[in-house]
Amino acid sequence: MSSPTVLAAIPARGGSKGVPRKNIRPLCGKPLIAYTIETALAARHLFHRVIVSTDDEEIAAVARQYGAEVPFMRPADLAGDKVPTLPVLQHVVRIIEAQDNITLDWVMLLQPTDPLRTVEDLETALKL
Repeated sequence: MSSPTVLAAIPARGGSKGVPRKNIRPLCGKPLIAYTIETALAARHLFHRVIVSTDDEEIAAVARQYGAEVPFMRPADLAGDKVPTLPVLQHVVRIIEAQDNITLDWVMLLQPTDPLRTVEDLETALKL
């Protein structure tokens, strides 16, 4: 049996109201989103690609600096504070499947506001 094709998707919009610019605010010397990107890249063996979906050029630049792909900018209609995560992920899947001419089996949602996950956490989640 072959391994499933899994996309690591990190949603990071620019318009946070509670904590402005939270995804790129420094936490112990690095932008918050960097922790999620670094863990996903350390677990690259699990993923087809590691993608950040954002509507914000500064977040995109930080994500690229830390090694994530930002192959497109999220459209404004998917970047509002009332937009649920599901349509954002569906948008990511449509683009990546079309770009790579594949069918993804799974998408692992990695919120940038959870910086303490480990590679082992990701491996265990996929085993479940």
